[in-house]
Amino acid sequence: MRRPSTFLDRRTPVDLQLTPMIDCVFLLMIYFIWASSFNIAEQSLPSQLSAAASGNTATSDTPPPPEADFDDVVVRVLWTGSGPIWQVNEAPIASLVQLRATLDQIARIKRDAPVILHPDPDVPLGDVIDVFDIARMVGFEKVQFAASEQI
Repeated sequence: MRRPSTFLDRRTPVDLQLTPMIDCVFLLMIYFIWASSFNIAEQSLPSQLSAAASGNTATSDTPPPPEADFDDVVVRVLWTGSGPIWQVNEAPIASLVQLRATLDQIARIKRDAPVILHPDPDVPLGDVIDVFDIARMVGFEKVQFAASEQI
């Protein structure tokens, strides 16, 4: 005959705490509902795949131009004896007002294009800061200064 074990009587009843598990389930459910609400916006965006899938078989073989091919905007500030001269991508600009209008037109096309400010060494700092301020006011986010290499 077998003796009863003394360890069987020492066990405490197991209480399952369901409240934390239910909280986790609700948090996961809220997350997935929130994340899945963006599917409608992604499907309604125009793309070549959605146009081809809709039954339109006339597709062009030429790919659309990528945004990375947009050239940098180089603003040169040259100094003559009487005052500064501005150039935007080698095109001469007559005044700061015209420079602002030119940069505004470029910013409407691509606001995140990098603007490289390339002043001559003899240009006063105030004129360089004026061009920098105009580029920032127009809305360009990346305004960089050109640097020459020291040999």
